[in-house]
Amino acid sequence: MRRSRISRRLRLEGLPRVRSICGHDLPDGLQESARLPEPIFTPATKAEQGAHDENVSFEAMADVVGADLARRVRHAALDLYAVAVGVAARAGILIADTKFEFGLRPRTNELLLIDELLTPDSSRFWDAAAYEPGRPQSSFDKQFVRDWLEVQPWDKSAPGPALPASIVEGTRERYIAAFERITGASFARYLREDVIAR
Repeated sequence: MRRSRISRRLRLEGLPRVRSICGHDLPDGLQESARLPEPIFTPATKAEQGAHDENVSFEAMADVVGADLARRVRHAALDLYAVAVGVAARAGILIADTKFEFGLRPRTNELLLIDELLTPDSSRFWDAAAYEPGRPQSSFDKQFVRDWLEVQPWDKSAPGPALPASIVEGTRERYIAAFERITGASFARYLREDVIAR
């Protein structure tokens, strides 16, 4: 995970009492949605399906995969994040955080970027025009679903409640808006022709 801002999830976990994340000390007085002094690399373990990934320190990651590979992954993740943040910013979107997953090619140990990346499911996309630290942000990601789920009467174990049509449609609208703003392309055309073109 790469982060440049503090998300609502961290606030719910105890900001301002949270003093560090994955071995990174957080500045004093940090508010919800505040920008960090610089992006940080926050590795996590890959959990079994249905379970939550667990944040770990860089040192814990290095103990498992080796220091050299851990440094390569961190460098690749922060470089990818920097490029993505620049592209999204030109579209008026802030990427508060995102998740990249890496693997190794068998026999060569070439570092591979795997699984989805930079989607509304794996990132927090915020509207730059409406951004204001100290509160939840207008977003183009799955926070809309999370917010709805937070007020539902369930014990947070699978299966979750069925999503009403309004929540499904609201999520779809946000995902399409992110796609069209970032790519400058028509989502309808993409579905018809499998082409991302302006």
